Amino acid sequence: MVGTAGNISVLVGELVAITATGAVFGELDLDEVVVVDRDGQVVEGDLEPTSELDLHLGLYSDTDAQAVVHTHAPVSTAMSTVLTELPCIHYQQLLLGGAVRVAPYATFGTAELAAHVRAALDGRSAALMASHGSVAVGGTVEKALDNALLLEWLCTLYRDASVVGTPAVLDEAQQEAVVLAAIERKYGTTRPVDRPTPQENP
Repeated sequence: MVGTAGNISVLVGELVAITATGAVFGELDLDEVVVVDRDGQVVEGDLEPTSELDLHLGLYSDTDAQAVVHTHAPVSTAMSTVLTELPCIHYQQLLLGGAVRVAPYATFGTAELAAHVRAALDGRSAALMASHGSVAVGGTVEKALDNALLLEWLCTLYRDASVVGTPAVLDEAQQEAVVLAAIERKYGTTRPVDRPTPQENP
């Protein structure tokens, strides 16, 4: 993030901890995090919450997300100006739900933008925001951040591949095969080596 671009929130019960408007992320401290209720009323803190408050609250209403990360990461933002969808070009993209939608442009901080992003995130863990940036959700703030970083990596991959030619897209059968393989192999988790039990000498 550069300067004040972006915002982060975490759902805690019926309250939401969210970054204040105008907060500089490289210098952020606890005084620049405010707590609001599900109606957006400040219950703790002295600063106004981010202008994208309605977006965050809407996502908590629509999804089971526990954290939201919105950034103006450079490659994601660049791709949001030229794509209507980021196709599934790498199997890790399935961690975000597959092809990443681009929410239509609307002025920041508006109900219209919040509605566009909520629709783009339906069944997904990340979305691009046209000529604006990206948003990612997760069960924890760490997972939401991981999803935002994954989206930035995928956008970089797509950009770099596009310089050489048209990136290949995984078809539906290939995507289904990845899901099955990930389940069978418990992909993404560490596990001990299955060593044979030593036999005792008679």
